[in-house]
Amino acid sequence: MQALRQLVRPKNGSITIAIPEEYANKELEVIIRPLISDVGNKKNYDFSDLVGKMQWKGDALAEQKRLRDEWE
Repeated sequence: MQALRQLVRPKNGSITIAIPEEYANKELEVIIRPLISDVGNKKNYDFSDLVGKMQWKGDALAEQKRLRDEWE
């Protein structure tokens, strides 16, 4: 499935979408929703660049129990 995505900020209550030729004479679905980052001006951080970077030396379960015991 191919998709066309446009991020727009309508000023006058309407938007215009230019349809590529490969979509001509096809039934299309149009969904309009606010960006999640726009709601409350909260930006989501992408942690994918951190995956696999930390090298853990030790017993993770023992460390978790130690941290929990700090709160008792």
